[in-house]
Amino acid sequence: MPENRDLRIATRSRAENWKKPPRRIEASECITCDTCLRSCPEEFGAIFDRGIDVVIIPELCSGCPSCVLVCPVDCIYVDEDWSPTDNDMWNHVGLTGGSPA
Repeated sequence: MPENRDLRIATRSRAENWKKPPRRIEASECITCDTCLRSCPEEFGAIFDRGIDVVIIPELCSGCPSCVLVCPVDCIYVDEDWSPTDNDMWNHVGLTGGSPA
């Protein structure tokens, strides 16, 4: 069974072979420009705009630095102590058709 984005969404889990921890966005520093969302590689599609804030779903984030490199305010950090995404956010993922908003 391939480890792709759809599978990660269906199982709500990170790929086991990913060695880097996911990233997180510090909401108090974020200016909601969505630059990170647009730079997240399509095969991950881990960043979502929820209107008020932009969030990274750790189960979809490989830990690559694409979003970090483009963030104009440097508000994206490594999330060593990440916790599973809550059902409300997974429902949002489902509403957006499994792709970033």
